[in-house]
Amino acid sequence: MVNLILKDILIQKNMLIIYIATIILYLLVSVSPVFIVFVYSIVFIMNAFSSDEKDNANILLNSLPYTRKEIVSSKYIGAFIFTGLFMCYTYLLDFLLNGQEVLVLWKEILLIMGLVMIAMSFILPISYQFKTKHLAIVSVTLFGIYMVMVNYFVPDFNNQVRALVQKFMAVQELQLYLIATVIIIILYTGSWLLSIRIYERKAF
Repeated sequence: MVNLILKDILIQKNMLIIYIATIILYLLVSVSPVFIVFVYSIVFIMNAFSSDEKDNANILLNSLPYTRKEIVSSKYIGAFIFTGLFMCYTYLLDFLLNGQEVLVLWKEILLIMGLVMIAMSFILPISYQFKTKHLAIVSVTLFGIYMVMVNYFVPDFNNQVRALVQKFMAVQELQLYLIATVIIIILYTGSWLLSIRIYERKAF
């Protein structure tokens, strides 16, 4: 399974310069690191997923000594790894560019991981059932709406996101975090099992 995760990283090595450049641009205009890590983690995971749909790659994957359960599981486990890597990279760049302290609170880690897990809980089963090109169209559309909204309707949107994150960080009740964590884990596990079932029933 480790090789499957490494595969997802290697197939995007040519995209790394684009990731680096655009993350730097976002940080220079003071976009929240939480937002950056969330978006880029999703983009990275979905780019890796879409590559498996090209040129009958799924047929090749299923001819290798991996079970379908392992192929699906590599995506769900990889989501944690990719998010962690983007988190480290983004906060390090934020320190170098803006002089912000490289201090990631456990609440911030929970927030980012929770957002990614919630998003992937819905995206991955849909992608296994259908094609990622439909999600790509939706993603491009949402990005376009975001750019229009930020430039014309809600110019302080990034500040509002940052304020929302700060409110989350200010919550002191550990029970709320515990309940939210359990709910997200249950959702993610259910999505994981659903994706395995969908993929195992597919014919390539």
